[in-house]
Amino acid sequence: MTGAIPLSWLDLSLAAGLMLAAALLSLLLQLGITRSFLVAAARMTIQLLLIGQVLTWLFAQRSLWLTLAAGCIMLLVAGYEIRSRQERRLTGGWTYYLGTGTLTLSCSLVLFLALTTQIGPDPWYDPRYAIPLFGMILGNCLTGIALGLNSLIARLEDDRRGIEAQLLLGANRWQALRPSLRHALRSGFMPIVNSMAATGVVALPGMMTGQILAGADPTEAVRYQLLVMFLIAGATSFGVIGAVMTTAWRVTDRRDRLRLDRLRQQ
Repeated sequence: MTGAIPLSWLDLSLAAGLMLAAALLSLLLQLGITRSFLVAAARMTIQLLLIGQVLTWLFAQRSLWLTLAAGCIMLLVAGYEIRSRQERRLTGGWTYYLGTGTLTLSCSLVLFLALTTQIGPDPWYDPRYAIPLFGMILGNCLTGIALGLNSLIARLEDDRRGIEAQLLLGANRWQALRPSLRHALRSGFMPIVNSMAATGVVALPGMMTGQILAGADPTEAVRYQLLVMFLIAGATSFGVIGAVMTTAWRVTDRRDRLRLDRLRQQ
């Protein structure tokens, strides 16, 4: 096999039938998610068809500025996703700015490292490499940050009396928040840890599977998948630590007081 097997609209329709069957089952079982299921499937279809056209045009341009613009749009949307997934968020738009900022620093640095050293396309900003790789790193980092922030806020609210008691007894804010920070960081790291543990025997990741279907040598596909997983793990770790620690700094003050009044319900 020298290339991917082309798919017709009939092939996609047959696969979509499985999704419709799942929606029907949810309706029969009265799960209350049938509408959401169908709307999500429709949104996915429209978004993917549109992004396919955009990427085809973008790949043909090979422009640094267009590639940067596409990356900025992805970051802004990812920051909004982090904000929308929080049950309680920081006041004054802090959650959005914090999420977008940590994503920008962690994901952009890791991507730049990969493009200029390990992968080395010519030019280094070639959108055929930069955009898909950035999307994989960004999506995983987004999930980790969102989980870490949610876990931190929930833990702070549950342990509020204990934290304030430690602060009254002379502990500084970092000492009092240490158990909550550890719990939040573990929550943020857990998706990538589980993904790495299951990759290979339990699951064949999408990038590796796509390369194999396109005719690549499995050994080469494995090396690329390992590279991507290491990049994702690094970016997620930096992003989660940055977001959680900055949020902890924001919900306390220089007088070592817990300031949950800086949070508001979504």
